[in-house]
Amino acid sequence: MPAITLRPLASPAEGEAARPLVAEYLHWVAGVAQSEYGLAFDVDAMLQSDLEDPGKFYPPTGRFYLVQADGAPVGIGCLKQLAPGVGELQRMYVQPQLRGAGAGRLLLQRLLEDARALGHARVRLESLKALGAAHGLYRSAGFRDIAPYGDNSMRDYQAADALDAYRGSAVFMELAL
Repeated sequence: MPAITLRPLASPAEGEAARPLVAEYLHWVAGVAQSEYGLAFDVDAMLQSDLEDPGKFYPPTGRFYLVQADGAPVGIGCLKQLAPGVGELQRMYVQPQLRGAGAGRLLLQRLLEDARALGHARVRLESLKALGAAHGLYRSAGFRDIAPYGDNSMRDYQAADALDAYRGSAVFMELAL
């Protein structure tokens, strides 16, 4: 079993280390959205925002981790502030060859610890319905399904007339901390 570690990325300059994995994740999830739901996302704009916006996933209000297995990058996970007291998990991804090895659970636990330390009372997330294995992980940590929330992150990366279709293709969840 490989040694799993989490490397915090504290700035856009450090975030560049995660660029290949963020791009891999975004292209993968966009492919799922296209094939399962006929949806299209602006992957390039998402990638740019994820890595370059200092107020999105980086301290002091956010967290960005690079998951490593024996020192090699294999995943990512982020936390951003939606509103005072409310955080949102985003970009939770572990490469297929490492799924089931505990990397996703370790990452989720760290992000929830960070959310508590940042003073969040709740953590939300949104995920395509097709990603059932991820939902199992979230539910095992106590997340519950909720109605779609207005500040969902996808509104900036797709056509406005596709937003209702997106909401219908996604699961929205929340955990009270």
